[in-house]
Amino acid sequence: MKIGIVSNLYPPVVRGGAEQIAKRIALELHAKGHDVFVVSTQRDGSFAPRMTESNIERVYRFRPMNLYHSLDDHRHAFPVRLAWHLVDLFATHPMRALGAVLDKEKPDVVLTHNLKGFGMRGVEAIRSRGIRHVHTLHDVQLAIPSGLMIYGQEKSWMNDSPPQRWYARQMQRVVGSPTVVVSPSKFLADFYTSRGFFPDSRVEILPNPAPAIQPPPRTERKPGSLRLLFAGQLETHKGIQFLLRALNNLDVPFELHVAGEGTLTSFVNGWANRDSRVVYHGFCSLDNLVKLFLISDAVVVPSLCYENSPTVIYEAFKTGVPVIAANIGGVGELVHDGENGYLFRPGDADGLREALRKLATGEGKFWERQEEIRKTVDGFSLPGYVARLEGLMRE
Repeated sequence: MKIGIVSNLYPPVVRGGAEQIAKRIALELHAKGHDVFVVSTQRDGSFAPRMTESNIERVYRFRPMNLYHSLDDHRHAFPVRLAWHLVDLFATHPMRALGAVLDKEKPDVVLTHNLKGFGMRGVEAIRSRGIRHVHTLHDVQLAIPSGLMIYGQEKSWMNDSPPQRWYARQMQRVVGSPTVVVSPSKFLADFYTSRGFFPDSRVEILPNPAPAIQPPPRTERKPGSLRLLFAGQLETHKGIQFLLRALNNLDVPFELHVAGEGTLTSFVNGWANRDSRVVYHGFCSLDNLVKLFLISDAVVVPSLCYENSPTVIYEAFKTGVPVIAANIGGVGELVHDGENGYLFRPGDADGLREALRKLATGEGKFWERQEEIRKTVDGFSLPGYVARLEGLMRE
């Protein structure tokens, strides 16, 4: 089959896990004999799509006709971001740009990932040509403009108000009903179907593929303080500030390693400079991240926003490391309390500290059970994922 992949961002232009998953799927589809091309965006350059890379997959990129590129949204005030969302929703330029590539490539099927920042009406280019369309969900951005829903703020005006509901209705109309909608978690599938999205689509729950890493077995734990790892975006909604403040009152000796970048980089770096228990590593490649996994007693995922299926959890389990996580969104579908980690209520510092005390006393004996933890993601291989995706594309 000839398969088109559409994603707002695509490596090496990245911000989160969604575009990394799109890349891995593209490479695996090619390895299985499919002809694959990608359409994505760029900060500068031509408004018309141009082929910018042609290695294993052909990559077309264009500059969206909007107020700024989606990677720069943190630099703008709320009124400007609001206008950006409206342009992204209604502008016809993405429809023409994607349509030009589709007319040239003539794919049998198009797989779409995150579309905010690409331009939502790009979907109409797929629908008007009668091409089979498989859309993969990654977050709540089709209903919540920011793509974030914070725990305890579910009824705020950003998440549940007449303007938000109007926006969601417009999204329902533009996105319509793709042939198949893939959701990595039951939480996210239920979130959208309960709000009336995708009325005529086949909705399938298909957990994200685990990373293709083969780390060595973890050696015997070295004595010393509890070793914890936070790996992800340094943003308020990811809970890094909450984590640092909760650990400040932990009555167990600990060592926290932080890997990542974001708008709170200066905050985290400053904290690390003042607190010898915190080590800030900056951005880490996957190879370096694995080295941190191998020495850690646990990975902490303290998210304050509703998560779908965080990549870092798959990475931790793949290396045999338990996860201490806020039980929010689809996280509880991956982390099973007492089996491969511990869960706590989002934003509950006492609950987090209690989970860490259990970890420190060896209650779960996780270090000795690393092979069991690895098996948690045995069923989530990339070849298995793509084989299931192929079936959905053909049915």
